[in-house]
Amino acid sequence: MLRLRDLTILESKDALTHVPQGKILINTINAHSFNTAQNDELFAEALKNGDYLIPDGASIVKACRWLKCKSRPQERVTGWDLFEFEMKCLNDKKGRCMFMGSSPKVLERIVERAKTVYPNIQVVTYSPPYKPEFTPKDNESIISAINDANPDLLWIGMTAPKQEKWTYSHWAELDIHCHVGTIGAVFDFFAGTYQRAPKWWQEHSLEWLYRLVKEPRRMWRRYVIGNPLFLRNIRREKDNG
Repeated sequence: MLRLRDLTILESKDALTHVPQGKILINTINAHSFNTAQNDELFAEALKNGDYLIPDGASIVKACRWLKCKSRPQERVTGWDLFEFEMKCLNDKKGRCMFMGSSPKVLERIVERAKTVYPNIQVVTYSPPYKPEFTPKDNESIISAINDANPDLLWIGMTAPKQEKWTYSHWAELDIHCHVGTIGAVFDFFAGTYQRAPKWWQEHSLEWLYRLVKEPRRMWRRYVIGNPLFLRNIRREKDNG
């Protein structure tokens, strides 16, 4: 079980500038991942023990305040915010970025767009097998690809909770020196294969509703069932002190 009170969560977008250099694992948390972690011990452990956790959801920001948690984020910090910040920093100083995850088609589009948006970044990609569980051989291949690339920035995109659990489980085997972000849907946002909610929806904390309207068959369970479940989980944490 995961409790918001036990987590150290980044407080603002500006706080990203204070993340030190080196091998740093950065995960995101929102209502859906919080709900999922209640019944997934490894996922909860991955979120709790990563180096940084960013509040990718207005519900997390509000719940932390209501619970009077030790971490009380001032604003939502999305995976996209993290992506833009890290990519700009790397583009300014030049370096190599690796995208591990998603399909070859999405990765091809990422490479092409990066040439224009981040011309000073050398992009390396790796598309893992599309399957629920990787074999030991799959894992060995992924780890070797990452270590051989020796990136200055690494993005992992295999959707939650798979991406967080995989990265956390194999952290010691990754012989790298850089920031690592588990950012899932950002791969599709940057590639242009999935449209992020317009600014107005984002600013009014309605990005979840936009996704539900756009993909009701895929997202209804996450939001129609998940949102009330999140409120219940937070209420339970409040009552249990």
